Amino acid sequence: MRTTTALPRKAVAAVLAAATFSAMAGVAPAAAEASPTAAHAWQNNALDLRKAITVQVLKRLFEDGDVSVVDRHIRPDYIQHNPLAPNGTAALKALAGPLNAQFPDLKYDIKRVIAEGDLVLVHSNVILTPGTRGSAVVDIFRFDRNNMIAEHWDTVQEVPATSVSGNDMFSTVSSPRTNQPGPRWLTAFTKPVATAYFDQLLVRKDTGAIDYLAPEYHQHNPAVPSGSAGLRELFTALFQQFPQLTVERKRVIAEGGIVAIHSHYRTSPEDRGQSVVDIFRVCQDGKICEHWDVVQNVPATSANDNTMF
Repeated sequence: MRTTTALPRKAVAAVLAAATFSAMAGVAPAAAEASPTAAHAWQNNALDLRKAITVQVLKRLFEDGDVSVVDRHIRPDYIQHNPLAPNGTAALKALAGPLNAQFPDLKYDIKRVIAEGDLVLVHSNVILTPGTRGSAVVDIFRFDRNNMIAEHWDTVQEVPATSVSGNDMFSTVSSPRTNQPGPRWLTAFTKPVATAYFDQLLVRKDTGAIDYLAPEYHQHNPAVPSGSAGLRELFTALFQQFPQLTVERKRVIAEGGIVAIHSHYRTSPEDRGQSVVDIFRVCQDGKICEHWDVVQNVPATSANDNTMF
């Protein structure tokens, strides 16, 4: 029997409050100018609302086959970066409707959600058929000022049968073992750490960046072992094998202790490359203690002209 997955109570409450929030949006900036505390609260409310809308859209659209959620929360001129789909909401409905009919037990198992500015990132295990491993998926949504989804990027990777580290692609291993990002005030400290590590290691190819990692660094890339000790040698060999490797950072989204970086990896100028989302957790000592990623080859053709980036 087909079942409907319920949203968490807080998410439902936030979504139901959307109409009220939108009506207040025109006066909120003026209130924010009057008080830094009010500005902070208004911003947090906006981020929480957008996270709740995102969860509702993914669950209702893909698990329930409810295409009406598209009209409520997505702009008609929706910009699409998934290479399988054209722009616009009509194409999204045409994709989601048959998918739900073909896979009525589809599960969009959301593992972590973070939001910063106008962007919301969702890391999920999408399972089309019960009992299968499914895919690791990162969705990134851009919201407009009216809290409507205006643009979408995603990266998709099949979940392999085995993992070198013994960790799956989704769980949180570092302490405390929670998928929640933690307080937003941490973002100002964690985002520079993860970005500096990423740029030093992958953009400038300096393996001294390993110093940013905690010794007990937990790895969820299925092909890479945990621990920081062997990573210097691993990346040294990688850079020697691919001397023309370039990594172009496209966008960084951070909340609390979680920092996600969406990038274009290419082994040579002729390579179409890969869309990669690296997700880092920065722990209380300021060291990066955990890493997840999703990797997808950039295809030769696309149903839209926007590229994956």
